[in-house]
Amino acid sequence: MEFGLTEFQQMIRNSSDEFLNQECSMQFVRDMEEDANGCTDEFWSQIVGQGWPGIGIPEEYGGTGGDFLDLGVLIENTGKYLMPGPLFSTVVLAGMTILDAGSDSQKSNWLPSISDGTLLATMAFAEKSGSYEWSDVETNATLSEGNYILDGTKVFVPYAQTAKLIIIPARTSEHGITLFAVDSDMDGVDIQSMDLMSSDKNSSVTLNNVSLEKSRIIGEIDNGEVFYNRAFIRGVIAKCLQMTGSLSSCLDLTLDYVKQRSQFGRSVGTFQAIQHHCSNMAIDLEGSRHVAYQAAWALANGINSEGFAHMAKAWLNEATQRISMLAHQSHGAIGFTHDYDLQMHTRWLKSQELLYGNNHYHKEKYFNISRG
Repeated sequence: MEFGLTEFQQMIRNSSDEFLNQECSMQFVRDMEEDANGCTDEFWSQIVGQGWPGIGIPEEYGGTGGDFLDLGVLIENTGKYLMPGPLFSTVVLAGMTILDAGSDSQKSNWLPSISDGTLLATMAFAEKSGSYEWSDVETNATLSEGNYILDGTKVFVPYAQTAKLIIIPARTSEHGITLFAVDSDMDGVDIQSMDLMSSDKNSSVTLNNVSLEKSRIIGEIDNGEVFYNRAFIRGVIAKCLQMTGSLSSCLDLTLDYVKQRSQFGRSVGTFQAIQHHCSNMAIDLEGSRHVAYQAAWALANGINSEGFAHMAKAWLNEATQRISMLAHQSHGAIGFTHDYDLQMHTRWLKSQELLYGNNHYHKEKYFNISRG
């Protein structure tokens, strides 16, 4: 594993950090919590101007030609600043699934629009059962007079309320699923926002007799579990990188606070107990960054990354609990107040800990893989 960043990756890290520091203040993130779309058109235009939707998409489709690790460096910084907007859903979930499973015509039709930011997209995994297993997909697709009729409900679909294209896994046989590309404005598609404790936007997507032509199939009939699993693993790894970025902000906020806060005539950062808290947070953060980037590196280099992904998410879910607890213990009551930034990160992290599988789910998956 190569631990250093390439020149291109370092450029992405520096430029995105500079941009987000200037344009994505925590007050803006607070404002977007109250915004129905979770992101303004102006801010999305700025993101597009940075070329971020094209990172990870080949040059022939209007992208930069970078790999998943290049994109991962950016994704970490979006977590650091809790950046709102459909970048994760459009590029990681939808764009890379189309790149992986789509036909040549589908790639030529959709990927350039994703790269230039004109097409917002997402992918739906979970249903009411809360399971992320393809074998538990209950949304049905029935062939009728040459078209597929979709019925079912997906939940926790990121930025579905602004997406034009939604990738829907649906059951097409007893033991097989298929991925379908659904336009959000099609007859029978109902999208309702879901209130999460985090600052990002998620929706439920209900499909009621939605009729799709066969050209809307992404990948192979009844063999969609292959592409479903790959898309899920990409989402898990990217989510781990986002969480790492947010955890780094938790540590930075804590260090700044304990240096400035005085008690008994001295900075609370000079107390040994607080120093131990900060040290333990830093150790957990370094471990989190290592396992997240290990998984991203494996994926970018064509190595089976499934085990690395489950390991990373299991670790991040538990490290999030420890770091958040110590950060709030170091801050005291002020860390819970609405006007303070720490609670923004801890709320967001708690949601991400549960989305895309909790620690028990990923430990079990990793154990099954390691056992062979």
